[in-house]
Amino acid sequence: MPELPEVETVRRGLEPLLVGRTLVTAGSHPSAKFSAAAEAAGRTVDAVDRRGKYLLVGLDDGLRLVIHLGMTGQLRVDPAGIAPDPYDRAWWDLDDGRRFALRDVRRFGRIAVVGDDVRSLPTLAALGPEPFDAAFTPASLWTALRRSSTKVKSQLLGQRVVAGVGNIYADEALWRAGVHPAARTVSRAAATRLHRAIVEVLAEGIEHGGTTLRDYRTVDGGSGENQHRLDCYGRSGLPCNRCGTTLRRSVVDARGTSWCPSCQRR
Repeated sequence: MPELPEVETVRRGLEPLLVGRTLVTAGSHPSAKFSAAAEAAGRTVDAVDRRGKYLLVGLDDGLRLVIHLGMTGQLRVDPAGIAPDPYDRAWWDLDDGRRFALRDVRRFGRIAVVGDDVRSLPTLAALGPEPFDAAFTPASLWTALRRSSTKVKSQLLGQRVVAGVGNIYADEALWRAGVHPAARTVSRAAATRLHRAIVEVLAEGIEHGGTTLRDYRTVDGGSGENQHRLDCYGRSGLPCNRCGTTLRRSVVDARGTSWCPSCQRR
């Protein structure tokens, strides 16, 4: 599933293509997950923002088109005259003849149109701080982790501690910080390391255009490059890049997890 770096890369690609353009007409797959696409028709885009893993397309009348890519969602802007993709689940014809479309093979994505206060969507209202915001600090992370005895990786994936981290970047940050993914308590020093690691791995993911393992694509159809720079995620059975110990794989609350038994002791 696309995580913060992938969604931010898509946001940056869409912004210059959509801002100032009017969504003249719209269509969608009949599923209720996508039918809200029509509610954005006739409105002009004035911003393309992001909250966690959600894209927020600001419209000129105060509404926002909210898009979650799910596992296989891809957004693109096609030139005029290009035949639609059979897996397009929502689309908007722009006033310059191009088409803005959401392709989603497995139909796990979803669309909503809401007022300016996106907190009306429960999933958005429950999100924790953005990792690059001043509200996300080592102290705030430590405090949040101490409130629960849930395993630390599961807390990161829950989106309440910090928004936008998924399986890939959780494994990377925990490895970099030397924190065991199944730990239920984290010291203040470890929380400080983890805070720094979360910010670093997400920033690096954005810098390298996101991580393409299978479905994720940039707006122009390209692949990210961050998959070539992963230290932990998906590398079980290979030597740790820090100590040389063979990385292991286990399941933490139903999520496949890679970790180093030497660097990430419980």
